[in-house]
Amino acid sequence: VQLVESGGGLVQPGGSLKLSCAASGFTFSAYGMSWYRQGPGKERELVATINAAGGSTVYADSVKGRFTISRDNAKNTVYLQMNSLKPEDTAVYYCRVCLTNYWGQGTQVTVSS
Repeated sequence: VQLVESGGGLVQPGGSLKLSCAASGFTFSAYGMSWYRQGPGKERELVATINAAGGSTVYADSVKGRFTISRDNAKNTVYLQMNSLKPEDTAVYYCRVCLTNYWGQGTQVTVSS
């Protein structure tokens, strides 16, 4: 199993970023996928989850209305569109295959002016 995140970077408050997680080595369309994040000095927290078919999503209260998780099962990729970014969104963002211990290596998102 391989999960490769991309799309992180430095963005000003109020800006947007779109993260991608390219998956391989398993039947992507059979598993839910999640995005987690770990900010400096903080524990890793669940940000958003999408079910295998892509029809159901769940979000942490802190990102609800600003972030959107989606997936393209034809491309074996899950996305996280992040809008109205705040400094407190600064973290390393990870994707994970639900109900497994398969994680990506993470991508850094820094929100700062």
